[in-house]
Amino acid sequence: MARPLRFRHAPGRWTQSRVRRDVYDDLDRNLGATMNSPWFKPPSAFEGHRFEMENSDVALFLWNDDEAYWLGNTETPQALWKTEKYGFAEVPHGVSRWATKELTAQLHEESPWLEPYPHLSWYFLPVFLSKDGRETTRTFFQEHAAGFPDATAEEALEYFESFLRTGVLDDDREVMAGKLGTSEYLDLTRMTAAMGEFNAAKVLHDAGYDLEPEIPVSTGHAIDYRVEKDGEGTLVEVTRPLPPNRRSAGTGVAAVRDTAETKSVGQLQEHGGGVVLFVDCSSFPDDDWMAVKSEKPEVHHRPAVVFRTRPDGRVDGYTKGRVPLELPF
Repeated sequence: MARPLRFRHAPGRWTQSRVRRDVYDDLDRNLGATMNSPWFKPPSAFEGHRFEMENSDVALFLWNDDEAYWLGNTETPQALWKTEKYGFAEVPHGVSRWATKELTAQLHEESPWLEPYPHLSWYFLPVFLSKDGRETTRTFFQEHAAGFPDATAEEALEYFESFLRTGVLDDDREVMAGKLGTSEYLDLTRMTAAMGEFNAAKVLHDAGYDLEPEIPVSTGHAIDYRVEKDGEGTLVEVTRPLPPNRRSAGTGVAAVRDTAETKSVGQLQEHGGGVVLFVDCSSFPDDDWMAVKSEKPEVHHRPAVVFRTRPDGRVDGYTKGRVPLELPF
């Protein structure tokens, strides 16, 4: 499975003839390619090309007398195989900005339903245009409402757009967006679990907490978040049960118990305490959630928060144990 889009950096002198020989000819020979002018003006001191392949792959290339940058969702030309890879935030701002404009325009041309959601488009751009995941990740939002039951794509998109445009997770975009995955096979379990981390982040942000994702701990694991308010820090781990209609047997109550137990006797048990477990039930339809809320099942870990969000911003839940967080339920 290919990773989210990343730049390749090729130091050294590049010329138009070298670009044609080492990049275009390689692509054209293997995939059938056209070499076009970019849609937007390249950054100062660079020349650029846009390569479009017969199989709908695309690649961008910038170069000058000192270096070149490659970004594409296609096979890499052999001349660039041993080059170093960098994320969007690790290359010069002008290079990243130009590539983002090029790819965002392509994304919105291919999927115009994403255009009203500019921050979400930007945030998930490395997976929306990845080599293997460019169809499945968009399908997840358009046809599966990003994991929300009984919701339209527009409702789900507006929910995540409104949260992401706060900017609270911008610095961690590549790690967090990458959790959605870049598989050519639609994996609803993994994708909905990934969005559960965004749901938990929104609940915590709305409650006034600062967020830091992916906190390494001594067991070798990474805890999903460290949250802080008024100088007090708390570790938070998120899990998301499958809704009952996607389980072989059981109820919403059983789903909560089983999923939380798996997390509790694994990663959290190894950590040895000090972590609040967030159980995101946002995949549950109303009836299943009401049964869970009524029974308030144990989750094999304390302190714990069991919650459900809806695309209109409503959030409901309950706690187990002494949760050191101020939450709206």
